[in-house]
Amino acid sequence: MAGLNASLGYFLACVIFAASVRALLKPYSRLSFILEFASSFMLAACCLEVQTIVEVGEWAGGLGPDVTVTILFVVLFTHGVISGSAAGNPNVSLMRYLQMETNTLPTLLAVVSQFAGAHAALMAAGYYWSLELTDMHMIKNLMARECSSSLLVSLVQGFFTECVCALVFHLIHLNLRHRSVFIRIPLVAVLLTFLSHTARGYTSGFANPGLAYGITFHCSGFTFAEYALVYWLGSFTGMTVALLLYMGHIPRIFAKNLLYFQKTRFKVPRGEKKKSS
Repeated sequence: MAGLNASLGYFLACVIFAASVRALLKPYSRLSFILEFASSFMLAACCLEVQTIVEVGEWAGGLGPDVTVTILFVVLFTHGVISGSAAGNPNVSLMRYLQMETNTLPTLLAVVSQFAGAHAALMAAGYYWSLELTDMHMIKNLMARECSSSLLVSLVQGFFTECVCALVFHLIHLNLRHRSVFIRIPLVAVLLTFLSHTARGYTSGFANPGLAYGITFHCSGFTFAEYALVYWLGSFTGMTVALLLYMGHIPRIFAKNLLYFQKTRFKVPRGEKKKSS
């Protein structure tokens, strides 16, 4: 229980940081990339602690899988509430760019900020573990240098898994983005929790290149290029396919609808057709 109390305090600190940044910078639209940094930092920092609870807490602290799944859902739900329009996900920023909703420079700044936030979260979590506030964190600190990779299958299987997870996530996310936040945020949190739990024995189903970078790229077992192939290219491919299936084309690349034929809403009356002939 002491380990959970320390973890809850850590989660609260991450939430306060992200909420403070949003409150201070929300009026300044040109600084939206800093909101992306805070959003990515909060998500990666909290998920690193969730991973600690999964790896150590389940056998050292007697915490069951139901507890870890519940904590993950609460983290994802809170992240959706606090972040607002900030995605904390490079693929979402790239998708908005492909939809011609954002320009090149804001997209580039957002993506760089998201990866920077994930890296800062890794540094912050490492410092937090080094404090060894509980037995769970002491064990995690000893394991930090030899962390276990989230990629537990071959590169081909990992690429396919991340591609499918990203495809499912972005396709549902696109259908929910115009719904009320009271519907969208809980459903997205449930979806991400389900994907993470289902793909736990494969790649953990991040569907987020920045989050994957912060959690597993520093672990041994695969090279940086191999991780990038699975977690960056795989999830980007899934996102692109989801956008193509949803819209029928990719506006930034194809102007013509490749999958769906658009019918005109207004029909010409038969009488007018005869007169014109």
